[in-house]
Amino acid sequence: MQRRVLLSSAAAAALAAALTACGKKEPAASAAAASSAASGELRPITIGVTAGTSEEVAEVVTKEAEKAGLKVTVKVFGDYQTPDAALASGEIDANSYQHEPFLQAYNANNKTDLVVAGKTYLAPLALYSKKIKSASEIKDGATIAIPNDPSNGGRALQLLAKQGWIELKPDVPATKVTKADITKYVKKIKIVEIEAPQLPRALPDVAAAAVNGTYARPAGLSIAKQGVLVESAKGSAYANVLVVRTADKNKPWVKTFIKAYHQPNVKAFIEKRFGDSTFAAICSAAGKPTGMTDKNN
Repeated sequence: MQRRVLLSSAAAAALAAALTACGKKEPAASAAAASSAASGELRPITIGVTAGTSEEVAEVVTKEAEKAGLKVTVKVFGDYQTPDAALASGEIDANSYQHEPFLQAYNANNKTDLVVAGKTYLAPLALYSKKIKSASEIKDGATIAIPNDPSNGGRALQLLAKQGWIELKPDVPATKVTKADITKYVKKIKIVEIEAPQLPRALPDVAAAAVNGTYARPAGLSIAKQGVLVESAKGSAYANVLVVRTADKNKPWVKTFIKAYHQPNVKAFIEKRFGDSTFAAICSAAGKPTGMTDKNN
């Protein structure tokens, strides 16, 4: 594998199973190696990821892809917006760092038509704190930090609403909720919006912060140790996805690469490396999606 940028504890009882992802049973990547490599259809590709979880998972996935004759270069980005811009411009061939609601918001705001090729893993969003041990300790006047991007900010607001701290307009889709849709503060909290990568650093200054797994694990945060609330993973709309340009969606290399994400070696790596901060997308032996459990629900 070529790379352009160099940049845990046991899982909690919560979120113990793997992510729903596949549907049909997929053959091992190595089984496709001879025919795909011989056909010459699998041109080398460049995939964009963000530093941390996405990058580490990609390192394992690219090894699986290479077994099927697909050569992959990984390019690491330092923010959430640039990988989609790079994909839309043709600088890279695919990216793997975001969930579908984030992609939908990016397409709408930038008039692009990037599409989902398949699910990869789930990095659950949780409310972490270095000051309290449980949600019951949140007092009126407490400051809660959430991501400032539209999709993850709405994701955090849904978490707070489910806890009963705020009420939201009922007619707004869950993936489009913003602070403007708060109709009532049941708990008199103050909600501040901060760039997602900076949320772990904000923890000393706030009562709690909503951080997704991409940034939680590199910051040493664990749902089992510092988690106060965690979003439900059942039927989650926030599984991370492999994204490509519309014209490439049905290309042989796309199918080969997404299959690489669903291999047992990738699932085993994620479970061992990330514990309760990340869960793999993989089919069961029967080709049926596996389930997930929740800490709070």
